[in-house]
Amino acid sequence: MALFDDDHDPFGARPKKPLTHEIGQLLDALSVHELDERIALLHQEIERLTVARQSKQASKQAADAFFKPG
Repeated sequence: MALFDDDHDPFGARPKKPLTHEIGQLLDALSVHELDERIALLHQEIERLTVARQSKQASKQAADAFFKPG
C-alpha cells in the first residue's frame, strides 16, 4: 500500500469538489465569491457551447452546399 494515495490527504483535508452549478438552484446560501465563481463558470460554458454551435453550423453549411440540388 502506498504511503500517500491520490484520493487521500494525509493532513485530513478533503479534495475540493469541482465547481458546478445547477440551473434554478437556490442562491441564498452562496457568498459573493461563490456567485462570482459560478458566473465565471457559466461564461466559460457559454463560450464552449458557442464554439460547438459554430462548428456544427459550419458542418451543416458544408453539407448543404455539397448536396445542393443543381
